[in-house]
Amino acid sequence: MLKIFGLLCLLWLQPVAQAAEQTAVFAGGCFWGVDAVFKHVKGVSEVSAGYAGGIAATAHYEQVGRGNTGHAEAVNIRFDPARVTYQQLLEVFFNVAHDPTQLNRQGPDVGSQYRSAIFYSNIEQQKMAQNYLRKLAETRTIVTQIVPLQQFYPAEAYHQNYLALHPDQPYIVVNDLPKLAQLQKHYPDLYR
Repeated sequence: MLKIFGLLCLLWLQPVAQAAEQTAVFAGGCFWGVDAVFKHVKGVSEVSAGYAGGIAATAHYEQVGRGNTGHAEAVNIRFDPARVTYQQLLEVFFNVAHDPTQLNRQGPDVGSQYRSAIFYSNIEQQKMAQNYLRKLAETRTIVTQIVPLQQFYPAEAYHQNYLALHPDQPYIVVNDLPKLAQLQKHYPDLYR
């Protein structure tokens, strides 16, 4: 009887532990830099580069790169809301990870696949994103889309953890390493 009680307690506690972690999906230009920024945020357990906004059949780098699939290069972020809030992730996204005033581009990358977008997975994320965007729009023109997440498709293996694997690549040095420096400078309590 005691063994059964112990097993029931473990089964009861397991969903609570799993429910603690949440996900956020953001698109802000080339996913390499956005991926790297969020990998350096305390409370984030995993970041995957990928595609959101289109269908599975077109979730491939060569097709997405043509700009006609509906996909945006995006990142899927798993985080512990007890350590970093969705609000804090929004702040990092808007203030460090990309420029939300550039329509269908980020730096040298041009096309709808590089658009600024928040793919929300629940009403709470939608409301938080809308409120934050309204606040930013008081001082500048923001082009970020806020849309429901239909599906996130992980990118090819060679795109994962790209900055860490290629820190000397010219694109990374010019476009993405400065983002990490900004994260450390402006959010030292979140930087790891």
